[in-house]
This record gives sequence, C-alpha cells and structure tokens, in this order.
Amino acid sequence: MRKQDVDYSLYLVTDSTPAVLGPGRDVCAVVEAALPPRGSVTCVQYRDKTGDTGVLVATARRLHALTQRAGVPLLVNDRVDIALAVGCEGVHIGQHDVDLATARSLLGEDKIIGVSVSNVDEMLEACRGGADYLGIGTVFATATKENTKSIIGVDGLQQILLRIPAESPVKTVCIGGINASNASRVAWQSSNPAPHHSLDGVAVVSAIMGATDPEAASRELLRLFRTPPPFAPPSPRRTITTTTDELLGRVPDLVRAVAARTPLSHNMTNLVVQNFAANVALAVGASPIMANYGEEAADLARLGGALVVNMGTVTPEGLANYLKALAAYNSAGRPVVYDPVGAGATAVRRAATKTILGAGYIDVLKGNQSEIRACIAASGMSDDQATEAQQQRGVDSGPGEADATKLGVAIRDLATLRKNVVVATGKTDYVTTEGEDSPVFAVDNGHEYLGMVTGTGCCLGTTISAYVAAAGASLEDKLPAVIAALLHYNIAAELAAERDHVRGPGTFVPAFLDELYRVRKATVDGDLGWLKRARVSVLL
Repeated sequence: MRKQDVDYSLYLVTDSTPAVLGPGRDVCAVVEAALPPRGSVTCVQYRDKTGDTGVLVATARRLHALTQRAGVPLLVNDRVDIALAVGCEGVHIGQHDVDLATARSLLGEDKIIGVSVSNVDEMLEACRGGADYLGIGTVFATATKENTKSIIGVDGLQQILLRIPAESPVKTVCIGGINASNASRVAWQSSNPAPHHSLDGVAVVSAIMGATDPEAASRELLRLFRTPPPFAPPSPRRTITTTTDELLGRVPDLVRAVAARTPLSHNMTNLVVQNFAANVALAVGASPIMANYGEEAADLARLGGALVVNMGTVTPEGLANYLKALAAYNSAGRPVVYDPVGAGATAVRRAATKTILGAGYIDVLKGNQSEIRACIAASGMSDDQATEAQQQRGVDSGPGEADATKLGVAIRDLATLRKNVVVATGKTDYVTTEGEDSPVFAVDNGHEYLGMVTGTGCCLGTTISAYVAAAGASLEDKLPAVIAALLHYNIAAELAAERDHVRGPGTFVPAFLDELYRVRKATVDGDLGWLKRARVSVLL
C-alpha cells in the first residue's frame, strides 16, 4: 500500500487497559472485529506504553497479520524499533517521543509517520519536518490519555486546519473524546473550502475498543463521519447576501414568515425575564415556552421551533439542562441561539461558556461586545482578548465600545471557526457569518431605553430565535433572518420611545410590546413604512 493512498477516515487507536478494553477481552480480537470485511476501520495504531518489548512485538505481529488481510495500514505508537521488527507501515510519534527526523532516518521515506500536535506552532514544525499526517487534539476531555496539555475543542481544531500551508500534502485526523455523539458534528465543522485543509479522519479509542460490539460500532462511526449532521445546511451552498439592499429586500418576507408560522421559541432563561421574553415572543408572532428542564427538550425540538439558551443564572444543574437541550435540538436539526450572559465576569461563567460552546453546534451566538470577546477567548483565538474578557464588569458591554474594525475581524474569524452567525450588540450591532470574505454588517437602529430595562438583551435572543426558526436551514438564510430580527426589535424600540406618553423606561416597556406587534401587523398588511428607518451598512 502506497502511503499517499491511505484512507484515514476511521483511525483506531488500541488500548488494552482493563478500564477501556474490559476484563477477559483480547485486543487483537476487538481489532479483528472492527476491521473489514466485518467492520469499517481504515487505519490502526497499536498503542501500549507499558508492555514488555517481547509482548509488544508478538502482539504487533498478530495485529499486522490482521490489518494486512484487511488491506489496512498498521502504525505503532512511539516505538520505531517495534515497527522495524514487524515490518508494519509506520509509526505515530508524540511531542515527547523520538523526534521526526530520527524516525524518518530509521524508517525511510516509504513509511508513514504521524505526529501529535495541539497548536499551530507544533503543526507548522511537523509539516516542515515532513510528517505524513497529523493527529490533532485533544479535542474533548478523555480518560484514555494522561498529561493532556489542553483541551482544544472544535475551535482549536479548526484554527490548526485553517493554518496548514495550502501546498502541504499532510493529512489530518483528530483525537480525544470522539464518539458516536460528536463524530458527525466534528467532521462537518472541520470541513473547509479550498485551498484550506479539511479533516481527513477521526481517531477513536474507547468508542471501539470499549464497545460491546466493535464491528457495529465501527460501521456506525464511519457512517457518521461521512454523513452531515441533522443541522447541516443543504448543499451546494448559495451565495451569501453581500449588500444592504439585498438584505433589506428580504426583511418583509421574513417578518411575514414568522407571523404565518408562529414558530415555537423555547427559552431556557432566568425567572427575572421569563414573563417579558414570553410577551416579546408573542408580539413578534412566535409561540413561547419557558422550559428550563432539559428532559423536555427532545419533545419540544420536534415541534419545529428554535432553542434559546440564555446563561443568566449558572448552576451545575442548570448547565446540565442546557447541555441536554443543546444535544436534543442538534439531533432534531433545529436552530439554537446562545446568549452567554456575563460570560467573562467570573471564572464559573468562563468555564460554563467554554463547556457550552464545546458541547454542540450553536446556530447564532449573540452577546454584547464583552460577552462575545469572552467567547473569542474561550475559543483560544487571542490571549489579549482573553485578558480583556476577564476584566468584564458584568452583563453590560463594558466602559466603552471596542474598535469596530478590530471587532468585526474578530467576530468573522469566530463565525468562520464555528460555521455560524455571530452577533455583537452595543450602540451599533455587528453581524456576520462564516467565510474569510463574508461581510460584517452594522445595524445602527435602537434606543437607549433598551439599555435601561432588565432583560432586553435576553428578549432580543428570543426574537432572533423566532426568525431563524421561520427561515431556511442554511447560513445564507440565517444571516438575513438575524438582521430582520434586529431591525424589527430595534426599530420598534425607536417607535415606542417616540410616543408622547413615554417618559422613561417604565412607560417604554408596554409601548415597546405594542410596537413589536404593530410592526408585524403592518408588514403583513403590506405597510413597510417602518422599514425606511433601517440603518444598515457594511463594516467590512
């Protein structure tokens, strides 16, 4: 087998420890079941850090006989001497194992050498050294490997993939906590347009080695890797709206779609804003439900609506419920809006934000500028931004507006990493979606009273959920839907504040609900006068 022809789609790393393999099971028997023609594993790495050399050679020879019969390469972890002794196809080396140059000189050019990397610098060094593939991780927390330097998440995985030199022939697999619950999502979120590199495979350990039926587990994992998740947009992609005229032209139909479909807006939020959020949902045309118990989410997700996770109150029980709901809506292919309230204010909130971002796919990430900077920090994009996020005072946007261009670039990078829509709110709201050339839109509507009433930011998330639930499944539809929601919400605030009887935030709230309703009703009746107020521009 030529090394350039290797299929890395489902890469099995063995583990013979009782905690993973289980008592009385033979590592070779498990591997044999997972290999073709019974199973679907396409590459095997023999990993045993503690065994006697004689035992390792004997086991490696047994494994090599099995992989040769299946037409699958066998690699040995770290031990070049074992690989040479059994004549297998290559080795995999970590950052603290034998160096790449030495391994290559001992094995020769025809053998496969893979290298573990966890950051961009390690990736670039491995590419320069001539690695045949990269094992990128650790993606998720795992018990199969000690001394893990860091959990990089899907965001960290994407950062590495996007920085691999376009001309490099190196292949890539990711490792760390990959299983049937996340393989499809990780593969989809790690697919990138040319000339960027995409993920070539997923490396699994306990998902097969610890499976009751390794054959069935391997077949399912390969199917998941090659199948887009339920929330993935249809392909081929359409062109993303790039002009304000195009965006504004779509707003009336989106307002009417919400009114016609009355989509469910499932809010997981705190008691302080539940009543207000429910009334906002009704006013814009949605059907609200305030349900914080995660066990209900699977049934609610089947009703064709959207989920809003509003991190107003952070408790271990609440976080567990958020994660259950996120998984349920991802499985149903329904949109999720995440509002990371106060994300950078405390260590607890920073940790919760990182957990939620890593646990599933978020269609729309919406927060004020400080909260979005905390999400950028949680994604590992910038140490400077991490420091800035940690200085956040609470749930407000901080003492001043971020530099618009710098913020625009940062949220576009974040949207590209996560393949979603990002909304950074403030005096001016900024919205963008994935793609290095995707526009960043600025929306300058709204009123200062919105900042004087508790929960108005949360209720914007509710409004966005109604619009993305009524829109199409693709990012090309979600971006205009988010802009339409912002305009509906912010222009209604302007109209309410201009009423003669509105004297301050107390009289503003009921007038605001009225205007949300009036904008919807006017649009359905064909009156688009309110939309003339729209102030939308392209920042980048």
